Amino acid sequence: MSDSSSAAPVVLDVWCELECPDCHLALSDVHALRARYGDRLEVRLRHFPLEKHKHAYAAAQAAEEAIVQGKGWPYIEAVLARTADLARSGEPLLIEVAGELGLDTEEFDTALIDGRHLLIVDADQAEGKAIGVTGTPTYVIGDERLDGGKSQEGLRGRIEEIADRLLAGRG
Repeated sequence: MSDSSSAAPVVLDVWCELECPDCHLALSDVHALRARYGDRLEVRLRHFPLEKHKHAYAAAQAAEEAIVQGKGWPYIEAVLARTADLARSGEPLLIEVAGELGLDTEEFDTALIDGRHLLIVDADQAEGKAIGVTGTPTYVIGDERLDGGKSQEGLRGRIEEIADRLLAGRG
């Protein structure tokens, strides 16, 4: 009898908001972690729009629409690469990025108007608050929360230590 749980990846939740310059900087760590662990590490974006960024809530909804349309991470990364533009332009930039990726921009516009993804964004934010997330990026792996909003320095190494320990415990 095999234990199917040993094949399940370690989950890394990244509490992020798409208007946050620190979240953009964190992408290099996310890329490095994906390269090192492949499918043994599941990286999940969790929404935590901050009030100080007026377009972050719409961006979170747009990211969910991109996920529905099959290009979640490419969209998230494209918007994060343009945090300053998002701060200036708001929703038109979100639609523009969708178009650049070949997504259905009319559906994007409709999703932002009808709020079909509000519950997902609100649930992520509520869960983040419940576990003590106060800023972005914040990482949760295993039972440990790591705050990257103050400094990214050393976080990837700490995440790797935890992931290695969790993966070793399954083998």
